Amino acid sequence: MPVRVPPHKEAEADPGAEHRLAMCRLAVGQDPRLTVSDLELRREGPSYTVDTLRALHTEDPGRELTFILGADVARTLAQWREPAEILALARLAVAERDGSARREIRGTLAGLGAGGRVEFLDMAPIDVSSSQVRERVAAGETIDGLVPAPVAAYISEHGLYRAPWPAGVG
Repeated sequence: MPVRVPPHKEAEADPGAEHRLAMCRLAVGQDPRLTVSDLELRREGPSYTVDTLRALHTEDPGRELTFILGADVARTLAQWREPAEILALARLAVAERDGSARREIRGTLAGLGAGGRVEFLDMAPIDVSSSQVRERVAAGETIDGLVPAPVAAYISEHGLYRAPWPAGVG
């Protein structure tokens, strides 16, 4: 689900919501287990997780939601808008990254009433970030293996994330 307006940071060289939605759809491809939602793109204003979870519950009140996030982000959940409500609306699946400590995260989230609503994904860390992908594209480097091939082709075809030409060049 691409975000319309990130509430905490401005995306550098944002190609726009329609490009981000198209890339999400390409990344998901034909995998029947996954879908892409444009829910946040249809709403005005900043995209807060708690508002998105409420909207998803309104669409399908009986569905159990799981919110997947990295351990680095899970540590900051207490600073988010209505963190206890986020935990009431969805289970958390935390993907660990280097330097993350389960005990620290559990302690932070326990203070929010997480109880048994947090699970850790046992998986090898994936050391890829969106900023790394954008930086590599801007530098003219390959992003093969960092994003699915259809996404890399889309970025290239549409000239996304390329470094701006210096004044007077081109």
